[in-house]
Amino acid sequence: MPQQPYQPASPGGRPPEGSSGRPAQPPPSGSPAAPAPAPARVLVVDDDPTVAEVVAGYLERAGHVVDRAGDGPTALELAGAHRPDLVVLDLMLPGMDGLEVCRRLRGAGPVPVVMLTARGDEDDRILGLEVGADDYVTKPFSPRELVLRVESVLRRTRPAPGARPPAEAGPPSAGGLAVDPAARRATKDGTELALTLREFDLLAFFLRHPGRAFAREELMREVWGWDFGDLSTVTVHVRRLRGKVEDDPARPALVQTVWGVGYRFDPAGRDGRDGQAVRGGCEGRAGSAVRGGREGRDGSAVRGGRETG
Repeated sequence: MPQQPYQPASPGGRPPEGSSGRPAQPPPSGSPAAPAPAPARVLVVDDDPTVAEVVAGYLERAGHVVDRAGDGPTALELAGAHRPDLVVLDLMLPGMDGLEVCRRLRGAGPVPVVMLTARGDEDDRILGLEVGADDYVTKPFSPRELVLRVESVLRRTRPAPGARPPAEAGPPSAGGLAVDPAARRATKDGTELALTLREFDLLAFFLRHPGRAFAREELMREVWGWDFGDLSTVTVHVRRLRGKVEDDPARPALVQTVWGVGYRFDPAGRDGRDGQAVRGGCEGRAGSAVRGGREGRDGSAVRGGRETG
């Protein structure tokens, strides 16, 4: 197999573009340069050396420091020695599978996880989200799309230097819930909640927009920063969030389902409402995907170590 099987599709033989869609260039002479974020340390865990090499190469070109592991024990050892800012984790690993690795990584402390899986079954994808993965990408996948997903997660955990907080005055709170975005801390009736990255972002978004119904497509765009993707990601995170903020998750009163639309945060829901969903339509399947989204021009996809154009 060639040593460099993956070449960019950009014209002129330029290196693969970063998440901005443009090759990195120095600022014009005399222009003030924006503060550059410190390189993120990303741990890539995949037992297929070709896949790991390709993923690591794209991430390194995007400016990240990459560690690689081919199995679960090695991944845990590397994570213990150099705590990663994010982990790209294959679900199918020899000996200790990706789900167990994810559990142990999260048990040692909060760390964002983007899970890779060759399985197309929805249950496997949802299971990865249930154990705490922040996102998943199904093989075959575009390395460029994976980099975009990684950087979307990193933007929420590692704000750019000089970035200013949102214009909203004061930490949002309602219905006995409160979040402190700067400290990444959420509480219910004064008791701290153990939320994952996406659960925190989802709760913060709901608290900033009480009483408004949002479609899952809107939540994916506003909270995840994606214009396309598998909507079951939103469904699973709403279910997990309900399990932590609702008095009775089986009868949600705060995060209510608006049938035919999506979800609505109702801070008055704890004041005697039964939390039944608002009717008025038929909600789609939890796993239905947003259609019409297209990936970048290169269109390349990784198929278990082989690329197709």
